[in-house]
Order: sequence, then structure tokens, then C-alpha cells
Amino acid sequence: MPSKCTLICSALLLVLASSAYASSGDRADEFTGCVSLCQSRTCEGGLPAISLPLALQLTRWTCADNCKYECMHAITDRAIQHGAPVEQYYGKWPFWRLAGMQEPASVFFSILNFAAHVSGARKLQARVPEGHPMKRYYLFFAFVSMNAWVWSSVFHTRDLPTTEKLDYFSAAAAILYALYYTVIRLFHLYPVDQHRLTAGHRPSSKSTILVAWTVICACAFLSHVSYLTLLPRFDYTYNMVFNLIVGLAHNLLWICYSLPSRLSIIRRYLGRPRSYRPAHAAKPAIFALLTTAATALELFDFPPWGRIIDAHSLWHLATAPIAIFWYDFLVQDACDEGWRFSKM
Repeated sequence: MPSKCTLICSALLLVLASSAYASSGDRADEFTGCVSLCQSRTCEGGLPAISLPLALQLTRWTCADNCKYECMHAITDRAIQHGAPVEQYYGKWPFWRLAGMQEPASVFFSILNFAAHVSGARKLQARVPEGHPMKRYYLFFAFVSMNAWVWSSVFHTRDLPTTEKLDYFSAAAAILYALYYTVIRLFHLYPVDQHRLTAGHRPSSKSTILVAWTVICACAFLSHVSYLTLLPRFDYTYNMVFNLIVGLAHNLLWICYSLPSRLSIIRRYLGRPRSYRPAHAAKPAIFALLTTAATALELFDFPPWGRIIDAHSLWHLATAPIAIFWYDFLVQDACDEGWRFSKM
């Protein structure tokens, strides 16, 4: 049965109906008028405010938020009926909510990604030998990624200024940490146990480089967060460019790992000659192609199918199996004989 607010919004739309849809979503007079009337009749004035269901209260929906939601869908219903284009509201497509979740498909797919990283952490813990110099870096990457997907789930449940920043900052931390451990792995900056691993280089200079690289990454992240926090308005373009550059650097380094030995600047293992190229060496290049293809989904923005599935949620769906594929590679790479003494 339609809610009281839905009936109010529908009635108002009959008065405000217009053949022109020049304004976009929340800027349209039709929407602002609907929200204003809904709030005056259900959130303030002489009439008692509508009591929101418990699920909406727990996810911090207000009466005003609910009015925006009801008006958005009432207008979208009319647009579909008249063959008009579906508009975005506050930068987002209209989605049907579920138990207070604004974008339930993205929430569910974010949880799938969280589960993929949990599975990856378990593989690393079980199959990578204790004492392996990269094990702690890989495990920490899994935990940083799990944190990012937790906040992605929260953000897609309720898009609020605080949840938005926690989502974006956690994602940036995961992307930057991926570049951090990649440089450590590919340029062999990890602490080396001379009794277990082949290393023709003395550790002192590399320890200094590792400390410097750690400081650089920490400062980059703190500067990134500070810049976006102190601005009067969140700089979405800068945030996107930052993540894109860091992600591309990560992928390009791993593509170098995959290249034929004569073309690559990477010596894959200190315990093997530069020409040594194991069978799994091609996997990072495949990973880079898969992540690029998944990210391309963001370019094909379209109104959500059934007001549930959109390009962004499909991107989240695509990244879960890619994460599993990546952890399988990390385990294979960590267990390769190239890490061991040739005498063993």
C-alpha cells in the first residue's frame, strides 16, 4: 500500500506536471516543490510527523530524507510512464532502498569483495611460509582492503558526508598501500634473511630506501586526506585523479614483472638470474587487463536496471573474483623456488 508521503507527492506532481525536463533531478522545480510540500505536511506544522520504520531510523534516515526519496521515485515513475529520461538526484540514480540501504546491490557486492579479501588473507596465512619477507606486507594489504570494503558497504547503505569521506579515504589507503608493497616486492626492499634467501646485496642501503619509501607513502596519504578534509567542498576530480595515477603506477609495475625477461626492468627473484620467468609471471598482466576492463564499467553510466543494478554496482561485482585471482598469484609468487638459496 502506498505510504501517506507517496500519496502526497503523487498529488503534487499532478499539479506540477510539465512536458519539459530541462532541469536535472534535484535542481528541477518539480522535485523541489514536491519536497517542500511533503516536508510541510509530514515533517513540521500542525500535523504529527510520520514515524519512520525502525530500519530507516537505524540507518539514520530523517523525515526530510524520506520526503526526497519519495519525491524522487514519484517523479521517476512519471518519467518512465511518459517515456522521458530518468534523472539523477544529488549525483546518483534513483534506487529502490532495502532495509534502509540506499544502494542495496552495491552494498551486497561490497560485502562480496570483503569476503574475497578474507579468503585471500586465509590463503596467505596458510600457504605462505612463516618468515617469508613479504608475508606481513601481503597480510596487511588484505586487512587494509577489508577495511575499505567495510566502509564501501556503509557508504552505499547511507550516503552521508562522514560515510563518504571514510569510504574514499579507505579506498585511497588500499590503493596506495598496494603500490607501497609492490615497490617493496619488485625492487627487493624487504628485509632479507641471509640464511634463508638469496641476496647478493647488503641490506643497509636498502633499509634506508625502505624507510624513505615508507615516509613518502605515509606523507602522500596524510597530505591527500588533509587536502580533501580542509577544503570547503570535497574535490571529487582531484580524488579521482589521485587514485587513478596510483592505480596505474601499481599496474604498470606489475606489467613489467610480466614482460619477457629481455624487455623487463624487473629482476623477479634475487635467487635466480634475470632471465628466470616462472609460468605464473603472466598473471599480473592479466590482472591489469581485468582491472582496466572492470573500471571501464564506470564509463558506461546508465539508469539502473529495475532501479537496482547500475554500472557502479557491476564494477563492484567484477572486482570480487579479480581479488581472488590476485591472491592466488601472490601465493604462487611467494612460494616460488626463486626465493630460496640455490643450495637448498
